[in-house]
Amino acid sequence: MPDVNIRVLSEEETLTALPALAEILSDCVEGGASVGFMQPFPPEAAVPFWDGVAAAVGRGETVLVVAEVDGRPVGTVQLGVATMPNQPHRADIKKLLVHRNARGLGLARRLMEAAEAEAIKRCRRVLVLDTATGEPAEAIYERFGWNRAGVVPDYALMPDGRYCATTFFYKHLAV
Repeated sequence: MPDVNIRVLSEEETLTALPALAEILSDCVEGGASVGFMQPFPPEAAVPFWDGVAAAVGRGETVLVVAEVDGRPVGTVQLGVATMPNQPHRADIKKLLVHRNARGLGLARRLMEAAEAEAIKRCRRVLVLDTATGEPAEAIYERFGWNRAGVVPDYALMPDGRYCATTFFYKHLAV
């Protein structure tokens, strides 16, 4: 069994981990995940995205949780805590990503549990997320206790250019 560590990264740690984070995002997009980017999507194309995440972490707008296997990042999830003044109790789950080589180790569940724990630390009791309808992630969120709010047809594009519907989920946490 590999050595797995789940932890929150600082801005500096995010910048240090940038090559591995770029590889994770690239791998997920190349594997067909609808997470905002189009194919082809090599790792170097992901660098500006992660630079922006690092800056958001530094400003306290985003919490970046990483899953490391044998010391190397192989999965991430973000907790967006920069909300409007009338939403101090809410946060967004963004970009749950696990490299295809690291799937099957329970990392998605552990990342989501860590993100929820970070939300509770920040007194965020309502979490929301969206995912491509009909894709494996949709079933994962339901297994993790998330509630389906609804589906918007043709909301986004798959990485290959096809339209896809998007399912919105929410979860109430006990804080």
